[in-house]
Amino acid sequence: MKSNKYIKSVCLLFAVVFMTSCEVDDFLDREPLSNVTPNDYLNREADLAAYTIARYNFPTHGGWNIGTFGRDNHTDNQATSGYSRIWAPGEWRVPQSGGAWNFGNIRQLNYFLETAAPKYEAGEIKGNPSNIAHYVGEAYFLRAYEYFQKVKAVGDFPIVKNTLEDNLEQLIAESTRDPRNEVARFILEDLDKAIALLQVDPPNGKNRISKHTAHLFKSRVALHEGSWLTYHKGTAFVPGGNGWPGAGEIDGFSIDIDAEIDFFLSQAMDASENVADAISLTPNIPAENIAYNSSNNPYFTMFGSENPGQYQEVLLWRDYDPTIGINHNVNHYLNQNGGNSGYTRSFVDNFLMRNGLPIYADGSGYSGDDFIDDVKENRDLRLQLFMKQPGELRLTDATDTNGDPLLIQKPEITGLQETKDVTGYSVKKGLSYLQSNVEGNSGSTGSIVFRATEAYLNYIEASYLKEGSLNTKATEYWKAIRERAGIEPDFSITVAATDISKDAENDFAAYSAGQLLDDPVLYNIRRERRGELIAEGMRLFDLKRWRALDQLKENPHIIEGFKLWGPMQEWYENDEGNSTLIEPGDAGVPNVSSSEESMYLMPYRINLGSGNPVSDGYSWAYAHYLNPIATEHFLITETSGSSVIYQNPGWSQEAGTSAEF
Repeated sequence: MKSNKYIKSVCLLFAVVFMTSCEVDDFLDREPLSNVTPNDYLNREADLAAYTIARYNFPTHGGWNIGTFGRDNHTDNQATSGYSRIWAPGEWRVPQSGGAWNFGNIRQLNYFLETAAPKYEAGEIKGNPSNIAHYVGEAYFLRAYEYFQKVKAVGDFPIVKNTLEDNLEQLIAESTRDPRNEVARFILEDLDKAIALLQVDPPNGKNRISKHTAHLFKSRVALHEGSWLTYHKGTAFVPGGNGWPGAGEIDGFSIDIDAEIDFFLSQAMDASENVADAISLTPNIPAENIAYNSSNNPYFTMFGSENPGQYQEVLLWRDYDPTIGINHNVNHYLNQNGGNSGYTRSFVDNFLMRNGLPIYADGSGYSGDDFIDDVKENRDLRLQLFMKQPGELRLTDATDTNGDPLLIQKPEITGLQETKDVTGYSVKKGLSYLQSNVEGNSGSTGSIVFRATEAYLNYIEASYLKEGSLNTKATEYWKAIRERAGIEPDFSITVAATDISKDAENDFAAYSAGQLLDDPVLYNIRRERRGELIAEGMRLFDLKRWRALDQLKENPHIIEGFKLWGPMQEWYENDEGNSTLIEPGDAGVPNVSSSEESMYLMPYRINLGSGNPVSDGYSWAYAHYLNPIATEHFLITETSGSSVIYQNPGWSQEAGTSAEF
């Protein structure tokens, strides 16, 4: 152990920058696994396997909620009871401490790569050589994954490739931020190293990262950076743009934005086709009445299966086994209630008819929205499959006291916050029809982390942005997605019928940089992505990279749900025929929004008090495209009166302040 001279003056504060925590001893010097002798560790295949699996940090099911199927809450796709500060300028403030600026997992992975990679290259690790190579590849993937979380959250970020000593000057110097495009290039380099080492069929199957997973993730990273640079070009959110805070901070910096965009889009195309050409889509085999029972439809059951790995489309998933205490509660909430979530009206209305027409187009055949079954009639099968409808089958292995099938009931829009159907349009994606997966915390359905369809979508978008037209491969991929969704595969029919000004009422992504898109092909590529990735947590990721939120600064958007004030309001009468719905201004605590304001349920217009800053709609501050960096990090890295770290655009270094623009 080295000297503890920095503990009192530096360690307590500074280690927060480079680690997740700093203990009484000098944690900056400790090996990440302090109970083993470093020379005796990472010398066996099993050591590598255990180390890397412990660094898996992917969003998966957990807690008393609907798991990953609620990750699109707080977007224009899904709503929950609470609000997110991201949509309330003035509410999101610079934190004093914490935030995304940390190096905990990065440090752990740097240690592994510094220690294990040289041993692997020298042939000093005992075990199966291909498996050893695989686990080294996992570490490169996982470091890339951690760095991508930083790019998404804060943009420019320091590239630190090794563990650091307790030298104050070195630590401060290593805190300087690198331009986001260079960080993204570093991520792709790590992923290329991972791809070279990873197996197509990894040890322990699809519960571990594979070569296909790395190709898919590479396509995600490259598309994100290529599209971010495209739509934020010239602004403070892009290196070299007007007001970029890194100007003058990075010696010798120069950039050709157009060349960078071309590079990232090319990388996205190359990586995504490696997956899409190798992996077929899970077939959609609907029953005669698709809305009633989808328990034998592989496209539906894939998301609620105890073994999603049996589907070729699933590239990486997490396993659960309640018998050993590894379980979740997802199906308790998905099956028996709304799980404090729900699809928005704008999302539901954005789905096409099966003939490929938008609902507003002449001849579309849209049946209206007086009832949920009307909304789903003749629509995109993804909407029919993955949104609940009263009267649909709930369980295949249980009946009520009369011996009749257990069916889905009306949305419980006035229930407890934890379990309510927030919008009336309830999430069905991930539902299991088995009673064993519904009771309390006994859930054992797997949690999908990566699936191959994203590669199809990534290629379509990247190629169109790069080439300005749809090439043969993009056309093939798009038709395959639409055919599975039960939509007319000829997307030119949709393009010809598209009126983006009408779609803008239902879709934030009809905009970029505050302007309506003028390209119906590009818009429908975005629409396809929205519908295919329903309830999979990708919506805010897409909206930010498309710069699709500027318009909300002047024109807030009020979230709506189903058409409550019509025939469906009769669902909420008691046995005496009296309504159980309480509007604002009525006697009692309101449980629904006002029928005078809108015929549609507005979940954020129920509580109109000062404690609800989104009651007048989702608004936006440009600064919210990136997270603020906490004040403590500037204090820790201060030298000669200023920090080597610069704050993100529109944010102050002072704790407690809100966005400046």
